[in-house]
Amino acid sequence: MHVLRVLGVVFLLSMGMSWTLAQGSVPLFKGRTQADSSVQRDFRLQDTNGRWRTLADFRGKVVLAFFGYTQCPDVCPTELARLAQLIAALGSDAARVQVVFVTLDPERDTAAVLRAYTSQFDPAIVPLRTDQQGTDAVARTFSVYYEKVPGRTPSTYTVDHSTLVYGFDTQGRLRVRLTPNQSPDDVLADVRTLLSIR
Repeated sequence: MHVLRVLGVVFLLSMGMSWTLAQGSVPLFKGRTQADSSVQRDFRLQDTNGRWRTLADFRGKVVLAFFGYTQCPDVCPTELARLAQLIAALGSDAARVQVVFVTLDPERDTAAVLRAYTSQFDPAIVPLRTDQQGTDAVARTFSVYYEKVPGRTPSTYTVDHSTLVYGFDTQGRLRVRLTPNQSPDDVLADVRTLLSIR
């Protein structure tokens, strides 16, 4: 009798979790959960065709946004390769996910440079940019850390930056920040959770 009671409690809890997820409450993620998804965060950035884009342009899709720059020696190519592998692993759900790459180096990352760079990883990645003032503003909006580090010449600087991937649900709400130390399986699980949110 005790076992049946425990099983009944487990069943009710699992049903409650499913109902909560369907109602848009805070779901369980393996990455860093965004505590208050009701706070609206957005961007207004140009794609490589000069068209201004916002999160509304991707409504209906999960958006995974990564901030970096094309001359990054390690983190950016590693993360973009990981995101490309993630898209491949999603199978038929890949059409419901959009990866965007936001440059933190508008001085060197022209539209042509960005297009050539991201297409090496996945032609479906949407690279976005703006001027320096706009870059500073979008970084503040999403609490993205970045800082120019001088090099030997004015044009050989590097950019220190945070390495999180920002995960938005299909309604454009920021839900989770994926971290570099998450396993591919954990990242895939978090993206599938994003896809399940209504």
